[in-house]
Amino acid sequence: MFISQKIITKALKSSNFAVMTEIIKEFLSFRNILIYTLFVYVLYSCSEKKEKAIREKETIAILVQPFKDMNSGDVELLVKEIKKVYPKVKALEPIDLPKNSYYKPRDRYRADSIISFLSKNTEQNFVTIGLTTKDISATKGNIKDFGIMGLGFRPGTACVASSFRLNKDNRNEQLFKVAIHELGHTQGLKHCPEKSCFMRDAEGKNLTDEETGFCEKCRQILTKKNWKFS
Repeated sequence: MFISQKIITKALKSSNFAVMTEIIKEFLSFRNILIYTLFVYVLYSCSEKKEKAIREKETIAILVQPFKDMNSGDVELLVKEIKKVYPKVKALEPIDLPKNSYYKPRDRYRADSIISFLSKNTEQNFVTIGLTTKDISATKGNIKDFGIMGLGFRPGTACVASSFRLNKDNRNEQLFKVAIHELGHTQGLKHCPEKSCFMRDAEGKNLTDEETGFCEKCRQILTKKNWKFS
């Protein structure tokens, strides 16, 4: 709102008290609107900065923890692929698989024990994914030791993926899909009914070749957690 040109002209030509009063009223009205607008702008700006600070504080970093049986080149490729959807990724130095995770009767490693080990060494605002070429397993229903490709708790601070049950022809591609699936669980995602989604339930099979990406619903959840999708 601006003081009208008509009133200003009148004021310049006349010393009429009523005209001057009209000018003052219009000026005060304009001033109040200006003050209110500035107040709203400052309030919005402060609120936006506060929300941004909260989002940055809650943003986690993904730690890729290869075990010593993993090939370093395969680890580098996996890190590169994860960074395409989540930029805050760091590869750690290879370590030994925890001894208490070895299940001698089947020559396997218990995935839950591996996750427990990784979780204990994962600080706040971090999520660790363990990578191995060894066969891993977990209890499924009445089956005490069921062979799996990966495991992640929902939500959680650690998960594990294995290349043992993957196809040799496109092992790295499939390993990425298994890894991103388990990372999705740590972010709170459930199994998804969409057959092409990374979060579909494998149901004891290797169905990764049918997966093409996160479905729209899963994307929306991850986007709120600062995941990036082109």
